[in-house]
Amino acid sequence: MNRNNSYHWLLVLVICLCSCRQQPVVTKIAFGSCGYQDEDQPVLSLAADNKPDAFIFLGDNIYGDTDNMDTLQAKYNRLGAKPEYKKLAASTKIFATWDDHDYGRNDAGLRYPFKQQSKEIFLKFFNEPAESNRRKHEGIYHTEYIKSGDKTVQVILLDVRSFRNDLLPYDTIAKLPREKYFYTPDYIPHTSTDSNLLGTAQWAWLHDELSKPADLRLICSGSQFGIEYNGYEAWANFPHEQKRMLELIKKTKASGVLFLTGDVHYAEVSKLNEPGLYPIYDITASGITSTWDFATLNKNRIEGPVMDNHFGLLTLTWEDDLVIKMEIIDKFNNSRIEYITRRSELNFK
Repeated sequence: MNRNNSYHWLLVLVICLCSCRQQPVVTKIAFGSCGYQDEDQPVLSLAADNKPDAFIFLGDNIYGDTDNMDTLQAKYNRLGAKPEYKKLAASTKIFATWDDHDYGRNDAGLRYPFKQQSKEIFLKFFNEPAESNRRKHEGIYHTEYIKSGDKTVQVILLDVRSFRNDLLPYDTIAKLPREKYFYTPDYIPHTSTDSNLLGTAQWAWLHDELSKPADLRLICSGSQFGIEYNGYEAWANFPHEQKRMLELIKKTKASGVLFLTGDVHYAEVSKLNEPGLYPIYDITASGITSTWDFATLNKNRIEGPVMDNHFGLLTLTWEDDLVIKMEIIDKFNNSRIEYITRRSELNFK
């Protein structure tokens, strides 16, 4: 065999070996919040085009804002009739939690008198099975799983409405550094540790869920978790509950936690550093149709804000060390935020 033939067969062998190498499994999870049911929702169509393994609605999925359950149902029906929603629902699994506007009232908590009726409408719209545990307890907290071969993504859907105590209104005598803010805050943080955000039963359930095995955990909340106090609705209005969450992650040794959040009508990525814990990322996607005039203070922000309509996308590449790509994609199909971390960063040392 001459030298040229040897090179030829060597090249063929290399090509065969490369083509036989198993490609890493990729999982895509899209998510978003804050969509008016009477407006076009092109970002849902774009999300469907990305062929995600699931789409997670993070709250304010409609703007119900009513005590009339017929009105609430009619608004869900208008969302369900939208071609963009139908396209998304036909192409992937849909998971959902709620925030205040689809719960029933702006900034409402445990005192909302129609929360049980609202829950039934929510579960019916999102096709919750009759046998689901979600139908057997107060509130809509729930866990779903996304499987990729032998890998598991745990999707924890929190309920930050049904059990939450009233917020404390800001007033002119509140002891806050007013000069720090270029806007007037709505609320001040609770200082009492007996005020609730999740409630006793949901905390006990969450302890059990975080104790279960998973390769990655997505904690989904209608309110932002990883930001600093900014005077608006957020976990930071219940700092003892925010701290309790961090301590629970430590206690259960739950590695691989990311937060997905909504509510604020813009997108950002926050990174919260807590002693004794790996970095906690909070990816906020809030703008299916809604926009806001400004982004609030957030010392934990590492990417963004994005003020245009958008959805979020996680791309998980299951290599020896899972690659986690966080994206915010706007209504023009531009990737406005792209931040990459690895599973090894989300481990206890």
